[in-house]
Amino acid sequence: MTLDDLRVFVAVCRAGSLSAVARDLACTQSAVSQHVKRLERETGVSLLERQPRGVTPTPAGRLLEAAAAEGIAGLDLALRRLRELVEGESGSVRIATGATTVRHFMAEAVVAFRRRHPDISLEFRTASSSRGCFDALADSELDLAWVTLGAPVRGIEQRAVVDLPWVLAVPADDPLAARPSVDAAQVQDLRLIRLPPDSTSAAQLDASCAESGVRFTFDTSVADWDTALLLAELGLGRAVVPALPGHAVPGTEGPLRLVPVRGLRPLSVGWAVRRWDALTPPARTFADTVTASCHRNAPTLP
Repeated sequence: MTLDDLRVFVAVCRAGSLSAVARDLACTQSAVSQHVKRLERETGVSLLERQPRGVTPTPAGRLLEAAAAEGIAGLDLALRRLRELVEGESGSVRIATGATTVRHFMAEAVVAFRRRHPDISLEFRTASSSRGCFDALADSELDLAWVTLGAPVRGIEQRAVVDLPWVLAVPADDPLAARPSVDAAQVQDLRLIRLPPDSTSAAQLDASCAESGVRFTFDTSVADWDTALLLAELGLGRAVVPALPGHAVPGTEGPLRLVPVRGLRPLSVGWAVRRWDALTPPARTFADTVTASCHRNAPTLP
Protein backbone atom coordinates (compact mmCIF):
# COMPACT_ATOMS: atom_id res chain seq x y z
CA MET A 1 0.00 0.00 0.00
CA THR A 2 1.54 3.30 -1.09
CA LEU A 3 0.61 6.95 -0.72
CA ASP A 4 -0.07 7.05 -4.47
CA ASP A 5 -2.48 4.13 -4.10
CA LEU A 6 -4.41 6.03 -1.46
CA ARG A 7 -4.41 9.31 -3.40
CA VAL A 8 -5.76 7.59 -6.49
CA PHE A 9 -8.37 5.69 -4.50
CA VAL A 10 -9.66 8.89 -2.86
CA ALA A 11 -9.81 10.57 -6.26
CA VAL A 12 -11.81 7.66 -7.71
CA CYS A 13 -14.29 7.73 -4.81
CA ARG A 14 -14.88 11.46 -5.27
CA ALA A 15 -15.08 11.34 -9.06
CA GLY A 16 -17.12 8.13 -9.17
CA SER A 17 -15.21 7.12 -12.26
CA LEU A 18 -11.96 5.31 -13.05
CA SER A 19 -11.77 6.85 -16.52
CA ALA A 20 -12.20 10.41 -15.22
CA VAL A 21 -9.30 9.97 -12.80
CA ALA A 22 -7.20 8.40 -15.57
CA ARG A 23 -7.79 11.51 -17.71
CA ASP A 24 -6.85 13.82 -14.84
CA LEU A 25 -3.65 11.86 -14.15
CA ALA A 26 -2.83 11.41 -17.85
CA CYS A 27 -2.57 7.65 -17.47
CA THR A 28 -4.56 4.60 -18.52
CA GLN A 29 -7.71 3.36 -16.81
CA SER A 30 -5.88 0.09 -16.23
CA ALA A 31 -3.19 1.91 -14.25
CA VAL A 32 -5.83 3.51 -12.04
CA SER A 33 -7.50 0.15 -11.55
CA GLN A 34 -4.20 -1.39 -10.45
CA HIS A 35 -3.93 1.09 -7.58
CA VAL A 36 -7.38 0.08 -6.34
CA LYS A 37 -6.72 -3.65 -6.79
CA ARG A 38 -3.50 -3.37 -4.77
CA LEU A 39 -5.43 -1.80 -1.90
CA GLU A 40 -8.10 -4.51 -2.11
CA ARG A 41 -5.46 -7.25 -1.98
CA GLU A 42 -3.80 -5.76 1.06
CA THR A 43 -7.02 -4.99 2.96
CA GLY A 44 -8.75 -8.23 1.92
CA VAL A 45 -12.05 -6.48 1.18
CA SER A 46 -13.84 -5.09 -1.86
CA LEU A 47 -13.54 -1.30 -1.93
CA LEU A 48 -15.55 -0.32 -5.02
CA GLU A 49 -18.84 -1.36 -6.55
CA ARG A 50 -19.33 -1.03 -10.29
CA GLN A 51 -22.49 0.79 -11.34
CA PRO A 52 -24.07 1.31 -14.78
CA ARG A 53 -22.32 4.66 -14.80
CA GLY A 54 -19.06 4.63 -12.90
CA VAL A 55 -18.23 3.25 -9.45
CA THR A 56 -19.18 3.88 -5.82
CA PRO A 57 -17.27 2.93 -2.66
CA THR A 58 -18.49 -0.02 -0.63
CA PRO A 59 -19.02 0.49 3.12
CA ALA A 60 -15.42 -0.62 3.60
CA GLY A 61 -14.36 1.71 0.80
CA ARG A 62 -16.06 4.69 2.44
CA LEU A 63 -14.24 3.90 5.69
CA LEU A 64 -10.87 3.79 3.95
CA GLU A 65 -11.63 6.89 1.87
CA ALA A 66 -12.44 8.99 4.95
CA ALA A 67 -9.31 7.89 6.79
CA ALA A 68 -7.08 8.25 3.73
CA ALA A 69 -8.41 11.70 2.84
CA GLU A 70 -7.83 12.98 6.35
CA GLY A 71 -4.35 11.52 6.51
CA ILE A 72 -3.35 12.84 3.09
CA ALA A 73 -4.65 16.32 3.95
CA GLY A 74 -2.61 16.33 7.16
CA LEU A 75 0.52 15.16 5.37
CA ASP A 76 0.13 17.76 2.62
CA LEU A 77 -0.26 20.48 5.23
CA ALA A 78 2.84 19.33 7.06
CA LEU A 79 4.92 19.25 3.87
CA ARG A 80 3.63 22.68 2.86
CA ARG A 81 4.46 24.15 6.25
CA LEU A 82 7.96 22.68 6.14
CA ARG A 83 8.53 24.36 2.78
CA GLU A 84 7.24 27.66 4.17
CA LEU A 85 9.56 27.38 7.17
CA VAL A 86 12.52 26.85 4.84
CA GLU A 87 11.48 29.76 2.61
CA GLY A 88 10.83 32.11 5.51
CA GLU A 89 8.79 35.17 4.54
CA SER A 90 8.61 34.15 0.90
CA GLY A 91 6.10 31.62 -0.34
CA SER A 92 2.43 31.78 -1.22
CA VAL A 93 -1.09 31.77 0.15
CA ARG A 94 -3.66 29.77 -1.82
CA ILE A 95 -7.33 30.65 -1.45
CA ALA A 96 -10.53 29.14 -2.86
CA THR A 97 -13.26 31.71 -3.42
CA GLY A 98 -16.68 32.15 -4.93
CA ALA A 99 -17.27 34.34 -7.95
CA THR A 100 -17.95 37.54 -5.97
CA THR A 101 -15.71 37.00 -2.96
CA VAL A 102 -12.61 38.99 -3.89
CA ARG A 103 -14.59 42.02 -5.05
CA HIS A 104 -16.85 42.30 -2.02
CA PHE A 105 -14.87 40.84 0.87
CA MET A 106 -11.17 40.90 0.06
CA ALA A 107 -10.31 43.87 -2.18
CA GLU A 108 -9.11 46.16 0.61
CA ALA A 109 -7.32 43.33 2.41
CA VAL A 110 -5.50 42.12 -0.70
CA VAL A 111 -4.03 45.59 -1.27
CA ALA A 112 -2.99 45.92 2.38
CA PHE A 113 -1.47 42.43 2.47
CA ARG A 114 0.48 43.00 -0.75
CA ARG A 115 1.98 46.24 0.58
CA ARG A 116 3.09 44.60 3.82
CA HIS A 117 4.26 41.30 2.31
CA PRO A 118 5.43 41.96 -1.26
CA ASP A 119 7.38 38.68 -1.45
CA ILE A 120 4.39 36.45 -0.72
CA SER A 121 2.26 35.51 -3.71
CA LEU A 122 -1.51 35.17 -3.56
CA GLU A 123 -3.16 32.44 -5.61
CA PHE A 124 -6.95 32.44 -6.01
CA ARG A 125 -8.96 29.49 -7.25
CA THR A 126 -12.55 30.30 -8.18
CA ALA A 127 -15.24 27.80 -7.19
CA SER A 128 -18.90 28.08 -8.14
CA SER A 129 -20.24 27.35 -4.65
CA SER A 130 -19.29 26.80 -1.03
CA ARG A 131 -19.48 23.07 -1.69
CA GLY A 132 -16.96 23.55 -4.49
CA CYS A 133 -14.71 25.48 -2.10
CA PHE A 134 -14.87 22.66 0.45
CA ASP A 135 -13.98 20.10 -2.22
CA ALA A 136 -11.10 22.22 -3.51
CA LEU A 137 -9.79 22.68 0.02
CA ALA A 138 -9.89 18.95 0.72
CA ASP A 139 -8.40 17.90 -2.60
CA SER A 140 -5.37 20.17 -2.89
CA GLU A 141 -2.75 22.24 -1.11
CA LEU A 142 -5.08 25.22 -0.74
CA ASP A 143 -4.73 27.05 2.55
CA LEU A 144 -8.06 28.84 2.92
CA ALA A 145 -11.55 28.96 1.47
CA TRP A 146 -14.09 31.76 1.82
CA VAL A 147 -17.54 30.22 2.18
CA THR A 148 -21.11 30.71 3.25
CA LEU A 149 -21.17 28.81 6.52
CA GLY A 150 -23.42 25.79 6.64
CA ALA A 151 -23.57 22.27 8.01
CA PRO A 152 -20.35 20.76 9.41
CA VAL A 153 -18.08 19.14 6.82
CA ARG A 154 -15.84 16.25 7.81
CA GLY A 155 -12.19 17.27 7.98
CA ILE A 156 -12.97 21.00 7.59
CA GLU A 157 -13.06 23.71 10.26
CA GLN A 158 -15.36 26.70 9.64
CA ARG A 159 -15.05 30.08 11.32
CA ALA A 160 -17.62 32.88 10.96
CA VAL A 161 -16.26 36.34 10.10
CA VAL A 162 -19.30 38.51 9.40
CA ASP A 163 -23.09 38.21 9.42
CA LEU A 164 -24.85 39.68 6.39
CA PRO A 165 -28.40 40.97 6.85
CA TRP A 166 -30.85 40.34 4.02
CA VAL A 167 -32.00 43.22 1.83
CA LEU A 168 -34.52 43.65 -0.96
CA ALA A 169 -32.78 45.00 -4.08
CA VAL A 170 -35.05 47.14 -6.26
CA PRO A 171 -34.55 49.86 -8.90
CA ALA A 172 -34.68 53.47 -7.72
CA ASP A 173 -38.13 54.04 -9.28
CA ASP A 174 -39.71 51.01 -7.59
CA PRO A 175 -42.62 51.80 -5.22
CA LEU A 176 -40.73 50.00 -2.42
CA ALA A 177 -37.49 51.94 -2.93
CA ALA A 178 -38.30 54.69 -0.46
CA ARG A 179 -39.22 52.39 2.41
CA PRO A 180 -36.86 52.25 5.40
CA SER A 181 -37.48 48.49 5.64
CA VAL A 182 -39.93 45.73 4.74
CA ASP A 183 -41.06 42.65 6.64
CA ALA A 184 -40.39 39.20 5.22
CA ALA A 185 -44.15 38.61 5.14
CA GLN A 186 -44.56 41.58 2.80
CA VAL A 187 -41.95 40.23 0.42
CA GLN A 188 -43.63 36.85 -0.05
CA ASP A 189 -46.28 38.48 -2.26
CA LEU A 190 -43.60 39.59 -4.75
CA ARG A 191 -42.07 37.62 -7.60
CA LEU A 192 -38.33 37.54 -6.99
CA ILE A 193 -35.01 36.76 -8.65
CA ARG A 194 -33.74 33.55 -7.09
CA LEU A 195 -30.21 33.09 -5.81
CA PRO A 196 -28.24 30.16 -7.29
CA PRO A 197 -30.62 27.23 -6.55
CA ASP A 198 -27.91 24.81 -5.38
CA SER A 199 -26.00 27.37 -3.33
CA THR A 200 -25.62 27.46 0.43
CA SER A 201 -26.94 31.04 0.48
CA ALA A 202 -30.18 29.99 -1.24
CA ALA A 203 -30.59 27.09 1.17
CA GLN A 204 -29.98 29.38 4.14
CA LEU A 205 -32.54 31.88 2.83
CA ASP A 206 -35.12 29.12 2.41
CA ALA A 207 -34.44 27.89 5.95
CA SER A 208 -34.74 31.39 7.38
CA CYS A 209 -38.04 31.90 5.54
CA ALA A 210 -39.32 28.61 6.94
CA GLU A 211 -38.40 29.75 10.47
CA SER A 212 -40.38 32.94 9.89
CA GLY A 213 -43.34 31.13 8.35
CA VAL A 214 -43.03 32.79 4.94
CA ARG A 215 -42.47 31.43 1.46
CA PHE A 216 -40.97 33.45 -1.37
CA THR A 217 -41.96 33.12 -5.03
CA PHE A 218 -39.34 33.21 -7.79
CA ASP A 219 -39.57 33.60 -11.55
CA THR A 220 -35.89 34.15 -12.46
CA SER A 221 -32.70 32.38 -11.40
CA VAL A 222 -29.11 33.65 -11.49
CA ALA A 223 -25.64 32.22 -10.95
CA ASP A 224 -24.34 34.72 -8.37
CA TRP A 225 -25.25 37.66 -6.14
CA ASP A 226 -23.84 40.30 -8.50
CA THR A 227 -26.08 39.17 -11.34
CA ALA A 228 -29.13 39.38 -9.09
CA LEU A 229 -28.17 42.94 -8.14
CA LEU A 230 -27.61 43.89 -11.78
CA LEU A 231 -30.99 42.55 -12.91
CA ALA A 232 -32.69 44.42 -10.07
CA GLU A 233 -30.85 47.61 -11.01
CA LEU A 234 -32.01 47.23 -14.62
CA GLY A 235 -35.60 46.92 -13.47
CA LEU A 236 -35.88 43.27 -14.51
CA GLY A 237 -37.01 42.05 -11.11
CA ARG A 238 -36.54 42.34 -7.37
CA ALA A 239 -34.08 40.22 -5.40
CA VAL A 240 -33.55 39.27 -1.77
CA VAL A 241 -29.77 39.19 -1.37
CA PRO A 242 -27.21 39.51 1.43
CA ALA A 243 -26.12 43.08 2.18
CA LEU A 244 -22.50 43.16 1.03
CA PRO A 245 -19.66 45.16 2.59
CA GLY A 246 -19.45 48.64 1.13
CA HIS A 247 -23.11 48.81 0.08
CA ALA A 248 -25.25 51.49 1.71
CA VAL A 249 -28.24 50.02 3.57
CA PRO A 250 -30.75 51.41 3.02
CA GLY A 251 -29.47 52.92 -0.22
CA THR A 252 -30.39 56.52 -1.02
CA GLU A 253 -28.46 57.25 -4.20
CA GLY A 254 -27.84 55.67 -7.59
CA PRO A 255 -30.05 53.41 -9.72
CA LEU A 256 -30.26 50.60 -7.12
CA ARG A 257 -31.91 50.66 -3.71
CA LEU A 258 -31.30 48.14 -0.91
CA VAL A 259 -34.19 47.90 1.55
CA PRO A 260 -33.60 45.92 4.78
CA VAL A 261 -35.81 42.82 5.15
CA ARG A 262 -36.90 42.32 8.74
CA GLY A 263 -37.52 38.91 10.26
CA LEU A 264 -34.84 36.86 8.47
CA ARG A 265 -31.78 35.32 10.13
CA PRO A 266 -28.56 36.91 8.76
CA LEU A 267 -26.27 34.94 6.46
CA SER A 268 -22.94 33.99 8.04
CA VAL A 269 -19.84 33.97 5.85
CA GLY A 270 -16.22 33.34 6.72
CA TRP A 271 -13.24 31.04 6.51
CA ALA A 272 -12.94 27.30 6.05
CA VAL A 273 -9.63 25.50 6.59
CA ARG A 274 -8.52 21.97 7.16
CA ARG A 275 -6.83 22.87 10.46
CA TRP A 276 -6.36 26.33 11.93
CA ASP A 277 -3.37 25.28 14.00
CA ALA A 278 -1.62 23.99 10.86
CA LEU A 279 -1.93 27.19 8.81
CA THR A 280 1.33 28.72 7.65
CA PRO A 281 2.17 32.14 9.12
CA PRO A 282 1.45 33.94 5.79
CA ALA A 283 -1.92 32.21 5.45
CA ARG A 284 -2.90 33.12 9.00
CA THR A 285 -1.83 36.72 8.44
CA PHE A 286 -3.88 36.93 5.25
CA ALA A 287 -6.93 35.47 6.98
CA ASP A 288 -6.56 37.95 9.83
CA THR A 289 -6.20 40.85 7.38
CA VAL A 290 -9.38 39.92 5.53
CA THR A 291 -11.24 39.41 8.82
CA ALA A 292 -10.26 42.86 10.10
CA SER A 293 -11.29 44.48 6.81
CA CYS A 294 -14.67 42.75 6.86
CA HIS A 295 -15.31 43.87 10.43
CA ARG A 296 -14.56 47.49 9.49
CA ASN A 297 -16.86 47.40 6.47
CA ALA A 298 -19.58 45.08 7.75
CA PRO A 299 -23.08 46.12 6.64
CA THR A 300 -25.51 46.95 9.43
CA LEU A 301 -29.20 47.67 9.48
CA PRO A 302 -30.35 51.06 10.78
